[in-house]
Order: sequence, then structure tokens, then C-alpha cells
Amino acid sequence: MKNAFSVDVEDYFHVAAFDTIVDRSSWESRPSRVVANTSRLLDILASHGVTATFFVLGWVARRHPDLVRTIDAAGHEIACHGHSHRKIYTQDRATFEEETHTAKGLLEDAAGKAVEGYRAASFSITEKSLWALDVLIDNGFRYDSSIAPVWHDNYGIPGTALDPSTFTSPSGASIAEFPMSTLTFLGFPFPASGGGYFRLYPYWFTRRAIRALNRDGRPVNFYMHPWEIDPHQPRFHHASWKSRFRHYNNLHKVQERLGRLLSESEYGTCREVLCAQGLLEHRKAS
Repeated sequence: MKNAFSVDVEDYFHVAAFDTIVDRSSWESRPSRVVANTSRLLDILASHGVTATFFVLGWVARRHPDLVRTIDAAGHEIACHGHSHRKIYTQDRATFEEETHTAKGLLEDAAGKAVEGYRAASFSITEKSLWALDVLIDNGFRYDSSIAPVWHDNYGIPGTALDPSTFTSPSGASIAEFPMSTLTFLGFPFPASGGGYFRLYPYWFTRRAIRALNRDGRPVNFYMHPWEIDPHQPRFHHASWKSRFRHYNNLHKVQERLGRLLSESEYGTCREVLCAQGLLEHRKAS
């Protein structure tokens, strides 16, 4: 079974864990590592013959349009990760509309093609921000990958569909939803989508979860960030212990684990998987 492999393209100083200690006005002056780290990821994926979906932050696309073009030229899918990496439920609708329009435009200008997929910063489409789905639909997005069917202190909508499906927005419109993958244990869904969980869990758990989901005919939605293969990134030592644990734990193990992961299962883009599930149409050859 083909699973989805995706990358949330953001820099180490963009992450939500450091929102309260990294002033956004300092972003421009901080040493950026996103181009070098993403380039390393592209090489790793190429060595395993894997094409992936890259959810690129608009802030990154504005400053590094050549990176967007490089990702696209390598045969990967370009998708949107919003613009400023602010959680949606901290924004009003007008601000989110403006940011979404801006980010999509930057990506489409750089890639020269339509951008159909969206993933919110910190999976921040929750019950109190479902209105964001209507904004995405109005802006021409065909699918979303922002909903985690779990409870978490920053995100999640427990009780929503565990697998790719059609999601009805508050206005009654429809959009394909590719939720973050979970493995049910003792009746509760546990995150099994990668990211921080790929670092925090032992590798055998991730492998077992992927195999169990695939045996049940369920494609996995795996994701990671470029900074997760960069154990030498600048450190924010004054962050809380919880933030430091979530962000830095096992960074030195990720590249080796990633090689094993890519060799043990089959991966493609989010769009490919959604087409295989009958939720999107295959693109016609130009």
C-alpha cells in the first residue's frame, strides 16, 4: 500500500514551541537553515525514489522562491502551510483569509502551477476554527491535511474520521480531508504520523503502527520538518523544559531512522493517496 510522505517546510525558529520566546521581528535576522536542510531531505528522498508533498510556509516561499522551484523540479507536490505559522484559532477570519491568499499566491507564482493542498500550522483547524475550511474552499484548495483526530494541548478534534474522507465545512461545502494517522489502542487513538512522535517514540513503534494500519487497508499520512534532520541547529536554552524536550529530543537519530522508514514501506504524495482513495481526480496529462 502506498502511504503519503509529507514535509512541513519551515525553519527551526518558526515552530510553535518557541512562540513565546522567539520574537517574530527577529526572524529576518536569524541564520536560516531551511534551504540547506530541505536540500538534504530532497537528496534522501531521491536516493529512495520517493516523491512527497511539501507543505511550504508562505514566509519561506517569499524569501526562497528558488527552493519552491527546486522542490517542484524534483517531481514533488507543492502544497501550502499557511503564511506566518500562526495557529488559525488565534486569528480572526479576515486575517486568515489574507494570509491564505498571500501564501497560495507566492507558492503558485514560484511553482508556476496550481496549489491544491493545505496544512495548518500546528494542525490548528479545531472545533473552534472549522470556519477555516470554508476559506480554503473559497481559495481553491481541493484538500486539507490539518485535522488530528486526537486530544492534544495545541490541536485535535477527537471523534472525527480516522482515514481520508470528505469533510463538510460549516457552510455545507465539501473538501477532501487527509487526517493525521492514528493507531487505536484500548479504544483510544494514538498519533502515529511522524513529526515529533517519530522522534519521541522508539522506532519499532512507528514501524509496527505503519504495518498495522496498512494491513487494515489504511494509508498512513507521515510528516516531518526539515529541521528534524539538523541536530546542530541553534538552541533556545531559555525555552521551557517541555518545549525543549518536544523539539530537540532524538534529533541525532532522525536521519538514520528516516532511511529505514523509506526502505521499509512505499510512499508517495498526499495527492496520489487521495486519488487512490477516490477523493480527488487524477490530473490529465498536459
